[in-house]
Amino acid sequence: MSNNLLQGKRGIITGALDENSIAWKVAEKAFEQGAKIVLTNAPIALRMGKINELAAKTNSKVIPADATNVEEINKMLIESQEFLGGKIDFLLHSIAQSPNIRKNIGYPELNYDYYDKTLDISALSLHKMLAAAYKLDAMSEGGSVVTLSYMAAQRTFSFYTDMADAKALLESIVRSFGYHYGKHRKVRVNSVSQSPTKTTAGSGIKGFNTFYDFAQLNAPLGNADAESCADYCITLFSDLTKMVTMQNLMHDGGYSNTGASSDLMDKFGEE
Repeated sequence: MSNNLLQGKRGIITGALDENSIAWKVAEKAFEQGAKIVLTNAPIALRMGKINELAAKTNSKVIPADATNVEEINKMLIESQEFLGGKIDFLLHSIAQSPNIRKNIGYPELNYDYYDKTLDISALSLHKMLAAAYKLDAMSEGGSVVTLSYMAAQRTFSFYTDMADAKALLESIVRSFGYHYGKHRKVRVNSVSQSPTKTTAGSGIKGFNTFYDFAQLNAPLGNADAESCADYCITLFSDLTKMVTMQNLMHDGGYSNTGASSDLMDKFGEE
């Protein structure tokens, strides 16, 4: 259902891989709400995913860019403005990867070359995109940037290893750049801390299904799915939230404020 919340707005969505990804859902919702969008991802991800299907569905353009490469980011931002016909009103940063997790390397044994890549891809890429947009004056006044985080930035989840560090850095960049961009162009920068979500990326984490079930039992509303996360992102892109910035916003069905639910206690009591 469309309320035209983004009518006339122009946006960039990063990280859409397939129909299970949050970025994919955000792109669909943004289009439904009246926005004109550009889709971008790293060239290798474009070859692996189905982004051209999404582009056709949303009348958008795909512009490849490695989010760790400033030159490619600059080129993508310039080409995006040309396609969109003006400055960018909103940007979704949905980029994360950990070579250590992919190779099942535990936190005490981290490969530091992989660790550097995790931080660069999953956190510094946000700084690079914001810095490039800042220098190019690519964002509209009062624009909105949203990135996706996870509660492991504040609390330890043993299986999340170096991605927890990356999310902590990501949230710090949200606060620090949010201040500077707010003063400069009233651009808002926020992170959404999402429930465990059954995406292609999330499902690759060892023990994910067990933890997903655990979180589902503990959260009073259950886990927030990708579609509801997309709805939340749309509100943050809209003018309804024009005074919200530098925040890490929990979107987890209440999990982060629940110690132990009755459902979880009942499950352990049965065993």
